[in-house]
Amino acid sequence: MEIKKIGFVAALTSCVGLAHAEIKIGVVTSSTGPVAMVGIPQKNTVSLLPKTIAGEKVTYISLDDGSDPTASVKAINKLIKENNVDAIIGPSGSPNASAAIGIIAKAQVPLLAPVGTSSIIVPMSEQKKWVFKTTQNDELIATALVEDMVKRKIKTLAFIGTADPYGENWSKVITNLATKNGIKITQKESFQRQDTSLTGQALKLISGKPQAILIAAPGGSAVTPQVALYDRGYRGQVYQTHGAALDQFLKMGGKKVENTILAASLMLVINEMPNTHPSKALALKYMNSYKKSFGEYPATFGANVYDAGLLLEKAIPVALKKSKPGSVQFRQELRTALEKTKELAATQGVYSMTPTDHSGFDKRGRVMITVKNGQWKLLK
Repeated sequence: MEIKKIGFVAALTSCVGLAHAEIKIGVVTSSTGPVAMVGIPQKNTVSLLPKTIAGEKVTYISLDDGSDPTASVKAINKLIKENNVDAIIGPSGSPNASAAIGIIAKAQVPLLAPVGTSSIIVPMSEQKKWVFKTTQNDELIATALVEDMVKRKIKTLAFIGTADPYGENWSKVITNLATKNGIKITQKESFQRQDTSLTGQALKLISGKPQAILIAAPGGSAVTPQVALYDRGYRGQVYQTHGAALDQFLKMGGKKVENTILAASLMLVINEMPNTHPSKALALKYMNSYKKSFGEYPATFGANVYDAGLLLEKAIPVALKKSKPGSVQFRQELRTALEKTKELAATQGVYSMTPTDHSGFDKRGRVMITVKNGQWKLLK
């Protein structure tokens, strides 16, 4: 009889432990290396993510990939095989996220990628259905830029982008939109993120005498080509993608990035936004919490990780109703719940996911911004 009682207690204890299983979220960021300007605010933001969701403890396991796609793959493998994570936030770079797609699809682990390129989710496929992108798709940003070009009667445009998935996808997107709107692409150039001199590319771009030039590069790498163009005498209109949306861009570029135009999230011009914007209050909460912890306001790239936390906070309770953390079923249910996200206000816009749209932003996820007197300002 005593043996049966012990067995019953052990079984009961096991059930209780199962009912309160720990949720594990892996995070991979590039807090060192060439992409550190993007990765540092993302790594810091992990401390601001929810510690409990639906009454369950959430543990974040954060790793640095040094901006190296190969290291990203190793880190993600470690999180999956050794830590048995239920989802992964990261990596910071587009090449890094692209390299991870096959791994997370095979393991059936949802990946919330805070990267720029939409090529990680477009076109949708069996592998890409495990990826959710927490930034605006290139097409959403590019459409706003081209609309501005049309208003300014720009007919010729040159392009320079990073020689990786970020720049390559932007090249495709802008060529398509420019052609549809009667804008001729005069020249295309590419460069490596770590390049420090782009004199050759700048001279080639200028030789075509374009009215405007679009630079597609993330973080600090967005500054180098613009400085090269300015130093070689180019004074036409320069456009940037949301990859340049950080205050270091202003500090590094100085007067040489004055009058730049880009489309990005409202965080850069938060004080100019109306209180009725669905993201303003959330963005301010995040920005103030970050400053309290780290002594400065975050780059918008950190918000991409914060929004991943908001998406998980919405989806995890749904998955918990049908499965337990640590299981394949839980990860499957979590993926399904993420895909059904509707009208979730976050720091950069409003998410509404579908089976074919794993970014989910609409026009509320972008504003037109320019640089005036060394400051970000709403473009009016």
